[in-house]
Amino acid sequence: MKAPAKISIIIAVVFLLLAAALSLVARNQALSLVYHPLHERNLLSKTPADFSLQYRDVSVQSTDGNTIHAWYIPSENGAGIILQHGFKSDREELLEEAAILANKGYGVLVSSIRAHDVNEGELIAFGLKEMPDLDAWVNFLQEQEGIASIGMLGNSLGASLIIQYAAANEDIKAVVAHSAFSSMRDTINTSVIYFTDLPAFPFASLIGFWAEQEIEGDIDNIDATKWIGNISPRPILILHSISDIAISSDSGELLFAAAAQPKELWQVEGVDHAAFDTQLPEEFENRVLSFFDRSLLSGEER
Repeated sequence: MKAPAKISIIIAVVFLLLAAALSLVARNQALSLVYHPLHERNLLSKTPADFSLQYRDVSVQSTDGNTIHAWYIPSENGAGIILQHGFKSDREELLEEAAILANKGYGVLVSSIRAHDVNEGELIAFGLKEMPDLDAWVNFLQEQEGIASIGMLGNSLGASLIIQYAAANEDIKAVVAHSAFSSMRDTINTSVIYFTDLPAFPFASLIGFWAEQEIEGDIDNIDATKWIGNISPRPILILHSISDIAISSDSGELLFAAAAQPKELWQVEGVDHAAFDTQLPEEFENRVLSFFDRSLLSGEER
């Protein structure tokens, strides 16, 4: 065999080995992103009692059979808010928000979804399989005494989930989306860098491919810009930091552009991902309470 032919074969073999190695790394990262087994989750260390709130532990079963858990604080003003945590997080993430709302008289359901918290399941499908969980929580809240109207507030993945849910369910009268990603395709490059420490090229597309195999769905269908317009004429408040490095920095503007009126965008610089409540606490409290008061309460209750 002539030398040029040998070199070509060697180059081809090296290329194939490199491609196989990249694909293996990408698959392992995809598995790490979409699976969240119980033994990898943090134990809850706080409850609403740490914020001097009276609550009860509740659980429901989603329509596809998953048992999921929440904390419920009864309403004193006729409205209830469902709080939804983010990616690989849990109820504890939303205790500050729960205290803000409950101290104003709102009923608060600090919810959780499959593959998170203490719940059953291990697969995170980014909205393709989680809607029955949100539906179960809405049904629970509707059955509670004194609830006349329901709003939702979500962080990060939780914000994208509540946009998806509220767009198809008119029982949700107001939405606060805190650091939602606009679509999986928009954010995959940024999020792959943040969550895996790998470069977007070539790994984002490879991780996306392997993730699709596990969740048995097309990530192009995970797109809040396609849903958000259907929330109208109910109001939505979008919170986004252009300094966010966990999701695409233009997610807020893309969501706002796709939403219909009434809509509000609170966009800032210098705030971390889903950190408006901790880094801008007073303004967060004032804006969120004002939004829900206008959207959910009668004049007598404000």
